Amino acid sequence: MKNSFKELKYDELLAKREELKKSYFDLRFKAIVGHVDNPVQKRVLRRQIARIETIIHRAGKPDAKANGAVAAATAAVPGAARPRATK
Repeated sequence: MKNSFKELKYDELLAKREELKKSYFDLRFKAIVGHVDNPVQKRVLRRQIARIETIIHRAGKPDAKANGAVAAATAAVPGAARPRATK
């Protein structure tokens, strides 16, 4: 189950994330109100959500050239914060 998220498309990842968040919320609620059969399931769900978040973040990330262009354009703006010189 760990690597099965990599084959999903972006829209499927978003849907799966919402499904896992709902499951996590329900499990937390059950833990507070009553008895949970497998308390380790909370950790498993949290980690699965984190994996999906990472894959979504990587899929939505612009390429390195665009990042470099934005950084160069920001550095040329007057009054922008500049990095300090190190000794």
